[in-house]
Amino acid sequence: MDTSAADGPRRAGGLTTGAVARRLGVAPTTLRSWDRRYGIGPAGRDGRTHRRWTDEDIALLERMCALTTTGLPPAEAARVALATASSGAVVAGAAEAAEAGPESPVHQEPGRRRGARTGLQLGDVRQECRGLARAALRLDARSVDTLLAAVIAEHGLVTAWDEVIVPTLRAVGRKWERSGEQYVEVEHLLSWHVSSALRRSVGPASGKEPGAPVLLACVPGENHTLPLEALAAALAERDLPVRMYGPALPVEALDGAVRRTGPAAVVLWAQSRTTASAPLAQHVARITWGVRGARRKPVVLTAGPGWAGPRVAGTVRPLGLGEALGALESALGA
Repeated sequence: MDTSAADGPRRAGGLTTGAVARRLGVAPTTLRSWDRRYGIGPAGRDGRTHRRWTDEDIALLERMCALTTTGLPPAEAARVALATASSGAVVAGAAEAAEAGPESPVHQEPGRRRGARTGLQLGDVRQECRGLARAALRLDARSVDTLLAAVIAEHGLVTAWDEVIVPTLRAVGRKWERSGEQYVEVEHLLSWHVSSALRRSVGPASGKEPGAPVLLACVPGENHTLPLEALAAALAERDLPVRMYGPALPVEALDGAVRRTGPAAVVLWAQSRTTASAPLAQHVARITWGVRGARRKPVVLTAGPGWAGPRVAGTVRPLGLGEALGALESALGA
């Protein structure tokens, strides 16, 4: 298949900035900024102002993108990319950082890192957060997928969620709140790819006979499902039975699901205090099933910031993904 037409007009001087931006998933303004600030630009021009990008120029941009997504700030990534361009070497950001000496400006200590502006207020976070934030702000879907898969594989799902995914999601949310209706597309793209990465991280089920499941549901009126998706993935990773019911499950449906499946535990997620309902949680905790004399009822976990404050009587309130997993494994006898 010939992709040149899809990339946009290719003339003798190369591709336009818009065509290159579409190919790489980078905003045209980002390419112009890299050209102006760091010299990562096209060798040729069409007239005095129109940029034309050759294959060599695009290869340099690809190196620049790869380096920034590892957590390197753009200025350092540009220096490394330009330094290796003349030799034609293909440099991976992590390898370059590892080989550089401690006094080198590209050397990074593992774990947390303060510098490297991303446009998001990330604070003192792991360097992977900065790479993920940059990729999300560029709407670089491929890099977001690659980074999420790498951090889950390297650190495990719980650490990846707590120390990389959640801080980045919160920073994107804060930027959206402070800039009106801007950056909604960044939050949506990042959330979608996080959801996809969580599903992909879980292998096939073992095929063993499932026991009483864990039921996961958002309370009525609540649509924030990502934390429950992370919990579902972590349970599936441990080969524990789970039923995921997603956003805003009506009360009647929740009641029916509990009575039909006989879960060992029920997790009710509430992001907001306006959706958290203590009477609902207590109702679920009182549901029983089974023959007389051997009736059972579920352990109920009230999860999410909406449940902040006094614990609802008869329920467990976990603080974070790790605590929720511990409580559920205990309920399941795992």
